[in-house]
Amino acid sequence: MKKLWVVSVLVLAGCGGSGAATTTKAAAVMTQKCATSGLAVWIGIGQGGAAAGSTFHPLELTNISNHRCRLFGFPGVSAVAGRQLGSPAERNRAHPTYAVTLLPGATAHTILQIVDVGNFPAARCKPAEATGLRVYPPGQFAAAEIPFSFRACSAKGPIFLSVEPIQPGVGIPG
Repeated sequence: MKKLWVVSVLVLAGCGGSGAATTTKAAAVMTQKCATSGLAVWIGIGQGGAAAGSTFHPLELTNISNHRCRLFGFPGVSAVAGRQLGSPAERNRAHPTYAVTLLPGATAHTILQIVDVGNFPAARCKPAEATGLRVYPPGQFAAAEIPFSFRACSAKGPIFLSVEPIQPGVGIPG
């Protein structure tokens, strides 16, 4: 039931025009950080892109609270299979960082890069099947978990995940 509602939010956010997610400094200063409990965190798996041994997926954060809230910076992301697998996602600082204010029902996103673990020596990576992603919204200490299967490194060290800073709007193309 919740997945259907999140899809509806996606449609509404996509049709809502500009203003649903803002990057103005004045709005960000007066707005509280988005709490994990007030966000639906989901991954856009239908439109993942691929390049040079990696896949890219939009990681979406939708405000399901009844008040506006603010996101700034990078989420914390890790592969999980009952426990954390390997190292957490690296921060890709090649993109600008914005304070994003989300009105109720609005969505912001980041891009998650997943490196093919076949690119690492098996002894160093210790490949394993991840069953999900653990996501800490920026500035939060409570995580959301997303069911999502992919190959991960279970050993710490190899960096097979990276995230960009939070950006306004839905990240699924089209």
